[in-house]
Amino acid sequence: MIGKTTASMRKGISNALTYALLATLGTLWVLPIAYLVYTAFRESPSTGIINTLFPADLRLGFGNFARLFSDTIFTRWLLNTLLVATCSCALTTIFILMVSYALSRLKFKLRKPIMNVLLVLGMFPGFMSMIAVYFILKAMNLTNSLLALILVYSGSAALSYYICKGFFDTVPRAMEEAAILDGANQPTVFVKIILPLAKPIIVYTVLTSFISPWCDFIFVNTIISDRELYTVALGLYKMINAEKNSFNDNFTVFCAGAFVVGGIIVTLFMSMQRYYVEGVTSGAVKG
Repeated sequence: MIGKTTASMRKGISNALTYALLATLGTLWVLPIAYLVYTAFRESPSTGIINTLFPADLRLGFGNFARLFSDTIFTRWLLNTLLVATCSCALTTIFILMVSYALSRLKFKLRKPIMNVLLVLGMFPGFMSMIAVYFILKAMNLTNSLLALILVYSGSAALSYYICKGFFDTVPRAMEEAAILDGANQPTVFVKIILPLAKPIIVYTVLTSFISPWCDFIFVNTIISDRELYTVALGLYKMINAEKNSFNDNFTVFCAGAFVVGGIIVTLFMSMQRYYVEGVTSGAVKG
């Protein structure tokens, strides 16, 4: 009896410590987001970082959002980002689906070496090729254009084949063989048989392909110099770093812009969360 009580006490203490640690980590994770949202709606005379969390003259409203869309070309930056992210997402999704299906179903001599090389190359961060990519685009006279960003973001799409390939490995081959016996060719099987079954992995691929160009800063800062062609990441950064006092003058507007950009991504993920989780779990098999 005493042993059971001691074990129960140890388990209770362990659970309490675990919950305390998780609560602390959760609070630390939520605090910056809460501060950003709070600052985005703050309408006090001071537009910069404040020393007291709740100043005496605190007012909340949508004034920062009004300044964001009226005093800046944020709408243009948002449309540029949407165009680049949408086009890159479409190309990347098509490339990944085709490469993944080919590596899953077609058996050829260099299949394993190609898969290994793509997997290793995908482990290197993209910014390592930044200088080389810039000079290639400059030689092709493509710098300072949205087309260059689309090409950069979708050019390495095949390196992310493994999750999608894992999903295709779970699709029974008997369905394809039956369609081929009925006279369908391989492209027809892929479009009319495989893709309708691959909705979860397609949603997963679309989301991951969309968020990368939407949030990227490094390549945009390297390739784009025209203010009219900025994306939201570069535009908001330049907004608070353009002049000596621009940080204090535009900090609350910057937070409002970050709230808009983050809100779009959060809404997109929340609306497709079920398919996203299903795509990750169904593709996490050994190919």
